[in-house]
Amino acid sequence: MTDEQVLVDQSPPPSAPDPNPNPLIHPRRVSFEHGLLPIQKLAFTDPIQTLAPIKQKLADAASNNRVGSDAIAEALQISGDHARLVLETLGSVLHSEGDPLVRAKPEEVDSVGADLRDLVLFLYVQSYKKLMPRTHKDSAAVADVWPSTSAFDGYLSALSPIQAKFLSFYLVRSNSRRFMPSQADDEAHQLSYLQKHLANIISLLGEPVEGEGEESLVISMEAFEHLGFLVQFGDKGSDVSPLSQATPFFANSDPDMPAVPVPASQALDWLLQNIASALESITEGISGKENGPSNTSDQDDAMSDACAAPNKVAPSGRGPCLIEGVSKTSLVKQASDLRGRSVKVVNCHDSVIYLLAPLRYATVHGCSDTTIVLGAVGKALRVEHCERVHVIAASKRVCIANCRECVFFLGVNQRPLIVGDNHKLQVAPYNTYYSHLGEHMSEVGLESTINKWDKPLALGAVDPHDSLSHPAGVADAQAESAACVDPDQFVNFLIPNWFSGEDTGSTKDNPFPLPDPYMAAQQRNLKNLDETRRSLRETPLEENRKKELSSALHVYFKDWLYASGNIRQLYCLQGD
Repeated sequence: MTDEQVLVDQSPPPSAPDPNPNPLIHPRRVSFEHGLLPIQKLAFTDPIQTLAPIKQKLADAASNNRVGSDAIAEALQISGDHARLVLETLGSVLHSEGDPLVRAKPEEVDSVGADLRDLVLFLYVQSYKKLMPRTHKDSAAVADVWPSTSAFDGYLSALSPIQAKFLSFYLVRSNSRRFMPSQADDEAHQLSYLQKHLANIISLLGEPVEGEGEESLVISMEAFEHLGFLVQFGDKGSDVSPLSQATPFFANSDPDMPAVPVPASQALDWLLQNIASALESITEGISGKENGPSNTSDQDDAMSDACAAPNKVAPSGRGPCLIEGVSKTSLVKQASDLRGRSVKVVNCHDSVIYLLAPLRYATVHGCSDTTIVLGAVGKALRVEHCERVHVIAASKRVCIANCRECVFFLGVNQRPLIVGDNHKLQVAPYNTYYSHLGEHMSEVGLESTINKWDKPLALGAVDPHDSLSHPAGVADAQAESAACVDPDQFVNFLIPNWFSGEDTGSTKDNPFPLPDPYMAAQQRNLKNLDETRRSLRETPLEENRKKELSSALHVYFKDWLYASGNIRQLYCLQGD
């Protein structure tokens, strides 16, 4: 790693695209990426048959059309912790920032509850199956950065047949996990799901016409707006208009007069027509990539492109900023690049990545031997399919899925969620700061007085939303939880001040108070260091012995730097 360099991205943020006079419909990807929970009782095989009676139970318990955690637990027959998790997850992906659940303080979430219609849509999409990850077209290139060997190789023969069956299943999942589907593939898959299920979804939001029976459903403009949880029009990088204003039947309604409900069939036909147009556009785009010159930024080319360029940052005005294929280097992005956006860090290896900005959503996928520092994530952070990664993040919520030997230094307002096939995970309190961290946390609504880093909630070891088949009996297994980092092994992480000449913020220390055992360990380590220094100064040694001692200390320190991964920090500091 002698060629390591620090790449400070100081390019101006992308300019806003011109408004599209004929915008296409898009799925709200956050509902599918951050809004799915691997709780078996929510994995409805027939959503419409199951949800219709559940909706009625929830409606009977609702107050002002809102449902609290007690009613959710009773209707779904789940625990209070899981009912709270449903509300917290829904609140993190709601399309309306003005909804009381989004604005609720932590102690108010259970009583504020969710709008019944949003809750029904959230429960319905728990039936969604994710698109299968694609294998890489150049297996040799993949093996160079992500070996196919596993920590479990050589142990299968020592296991019982049942144990071997379960472990082999998980290793197969691991080998298929590395490459996220492209954004176009994902959108097409999500739109196809909505196309198939939209009639059922509309029926759950519709109301029968009085005296005309259940078959004559109408949908009000207010109910129609809740479909904004699933779809939206226009450029995803811009402010999204109310969904009803894109329709021919609700647009330009008098704000002082309630809009007349329209037949549910009319709303359904209009949405299906728009989805079909969007799918056709996506298909044409994919065909153009496959038949055109090889200059695409598609996911399959991530690794080969990364060999030619030290990092690949795709700041798209439509969708999240993609940071992809960073290898053996350090990358810094500031608030001017990312403020208020979402970011995805994909297939990065042996690097340090600093994203010092207020963010909405963040995803870390398929990374190894990398330290990733995230500024302030106001909605949700998801880390999946990573190995030997250190993640340092201040976030409202965190989900960890299918990771191995990773350490998470967290300032998190909700319980960290651990799902899937995880091994040897560790969690620790937040351990860093930068000068603008405090204002970034305030901007996205994070509370520094609440840190639930040490209260992880482990759910199922199998994700019912993936498209893989699962051996019998695996579905009930619980995910392996995370251990707390030993206080004596806890160290602070130093973020270099690359921008000292610019406007500096007011944050001078870690905004999250350290728990007493970690604070005591730090003070003890500092005291031991002072005593060691004093002892070395006061010990009479000949000059050659001093040189031997100094050399030995340097060797031990260097070994520790490499063993702990902190050597990457040292390379970054060289550019400070």
